[in-house]
Amino acid sequence: MAPDIRPGLSGPPIEAPISGADALALLESDTTLEAAQPILALAAEYLTETRSGEGPVSTWHSAEVIADRLAAPLPRRARPLADVARRLSSLLLQDVNRLAHPMYIGHQVSAPLPAAVWTDAVVSAFNQSMAVREMSPSFTPLEHQVIEWMTDLVGWDARAGGTMTSGGTEATFTALLAARARVLPNAWRDGVGANPPVLVCGEHAHYAVSRAAGEMGLGLANVVVVPSADHRLSVAALRERLSALRAEGRRVMAVVATAGCTSTGTFDDLNAVADACDECADELGPLWLHVDAAHGGAAMLSAAHKHRVAGLARARSVAWDPHKTLLLPLAAGLLLMREEHDLERAFAQQAPYLFNANLDAKAWDMGPRSFQCSRRADVLKVWVAFERYGADALAALYERLCAMAVHLHGRLATHAQFTPLHVPESNILCFAWNPPGADAADRDALTDALRERYNRSGRGWITATTLDGRRVLRVTVMNPRTDVAQLAALVEGLVAEGTQVIRHHR
Repeated sequence: MAPDIRPGLSGPPIEAPISGADALALLESDTTLEAAQPILALAAEYLTETRSGEGPVSTWHSAEVIADRLAAPLPRRARPLADVARRLSSLLLQDVNRLAHPMYIGHQVSAPLPAAVWTDAVVSAFNQSMAVREMSPSFTPLEHQVIEWMTDLVGWDARAGGTMTSGGTEATFTALLAARARVLPNAWRDGVGANPPVLVCGEHAHYAVSRAAGEMGLGLANVVVVPSADHRLSVAALRERLSALRAEGRRVMAVVATAGCTSTGTFDDLNAVADACDECADELGPLWLHVDAAHGGAAMLSAAHKHRVAGLARARSVAWDPHKTLLLPLAAGLLLMREEHDLERAFAQQAPYLFNANLDAKAWDMGPRSFQCSRRADVLKVWVAFERYGADALAALYERLCAMAVHLHGRLATHAQFTPLHVPESNILCFAWNPPGADAADRDALTDALRERYNRSGRGWITATTLDGRRVLRVTVMNPRTDVAQLAALVEGLVAEGTQVIRHHR
């Protein structure tokens, strides 16, 4: 648009206001594949460039450096999409965590499947809201179909159901809302009262459990934490706690078990936990068993790992995150329920402008059973992943991730400086660094310093945690590109950076 240069006025040219027609023209100019190419090319180039394993895995720049680079007034005028792509690349993409890089072995966030990456653009373009079927005529039945696939995997019958969620935290919160409706059917109206029920979980349970207790007004004082044995829920201790609660006259809202805990990837003995819930049944029947399988749910697909989730069908509710070990882009979480009507009882609200159960014999609408209203059709990514790769290939990828953790365990077991702290049951391994010549009192600080230095070096990216009272290093293999060569490079890089940490410490 040509600037409005007014004769007789000094100063910079004044641009004419942009009209609605001009703005619409800008929108229309972006609708072609040719127009999208500069943006889509950034994603394709990233997936291609990271394949080689070259270049830094993350950034050494501080948040302040990046914030200073981004400091600018709110853009008031349009610029070509190609220019926007160049600015996106230069201002931001140079400093991301490259999860597709085979040396990224960090948090439980996947290097996503390419077909699912491209599907994200379709989800956004069609922009169907999953609250009610009339707002998503085809994707709502699709979600029901995908949920049916997943409940069949668990081993449930046609009474089962579920919903997509933003992740395991929302899924666990929603499941516990349903559990609350079982013991406090009037809680939606009356609250939890002065003597709320308790939640029982293991010491390695995800923080989603305690967060849900706070959000629902139960209070953290009503979360009963059971100690672990070999990093899994101690069933003997669980029975003792449940018996003590019964003797005290306390109601148990739910018992939460974990299939693939965050710290170590360990699986609780689900059959034994379910037995304890049956033995300590209350007047309503067996205690509600919720299984947080956000990380380990993919074991259901694998013949080699399915035994780790034996007993899952005995749970009343299951959280699973396909955006973890099924390698889907965020967000793609699932809540699965053995009895679909339990989920419907979790939310006791009326919204006649959206929900009308009398319109259809089948309850197609997802809104009455979901915490979210405005929700993307993320189910499409799950469906495309199974359509493109098939369950067998997805299972093989999961097995590969787990095999790499086992390989690293074997490599570290004979290393002078590192001690693996558990045999991997999934794709997670924690290991201790034993700095040569360092005092035991300094090990925690040195471990954190090693992790920080290694990540800032660009060699790779790992995490750390506290396990059994000690700071330890932790890896999660979330990228199928990570192979034995990268694991060898990881150990070599840690030793090299550790030498510098010790030198500076002295």
